[in-house]
Amino acid sequence: MNSKKVRHIEPAAGQSPEDKSETEPVANPKEELVAEIPPTLEDLRKQIADLQAQVDEYKDGWQRSVADFQNYRRRVEAEKADTYQTAVGSIIKRYLPVLDDLERALAACPADLAWVNGIELICRKLQNILEAEGLKRIETEGQSFDPHFHEAISQEPSEDHTSGQIIAVVQNGYMLGDRVIRPALVRVAK
Repeated sequence: MNSKKVRHIEPAAGQSPEDKSETEPVANPKEELVAEIPPTLEDLRKQIADLQAQVDEYKDGWQRSVADFQNYRRRVEAEKADTYQTAVGSIIKRYLPVLDDLERALAACPADLAWVNGIELICRKLQNILEAEGLKRIETEGQSFDPHFHEAISQEPSEDHTSGQIIAVVQNGYMLGDRVIRPALVRVAK
């Protein structure tokens, strides 16, 4: 119990009776000794262990938060790159028929006409622009049919090719990065 003894002091000669109400606390000598005794070594070790456990808990929480934030940032960056790739792919897909038409026109035109050089220049510029965005033509010459990259429009018997080998390309296929944006239309040997 923490009750302190109160000692009344009698007023000295010449003091008023109001001064009698003043009290002076008397300290318990045992309580003073107990308050001055430092905690034992075992108590300090227990306190340190408790604080260390609390520090470890806070550190673990902080590390988890940092890891969660880094994972979130990577996921957002990957989604952003994927969204960009999808947007670029859909825009490039619109220009592929124009590129096909230019290539067909060049294949059908005689090379000795002056305006054919202009068409070739326009076709090369368009190809360079699309390649700068990451567009690559799917190689089909001498390849075996792969449904991930090719779309077969016919199967034909051929003595010059093995079964499943591509005979001819009807329409070029293209990739943007590692994604196929248009498979190559091909004829395949039986």
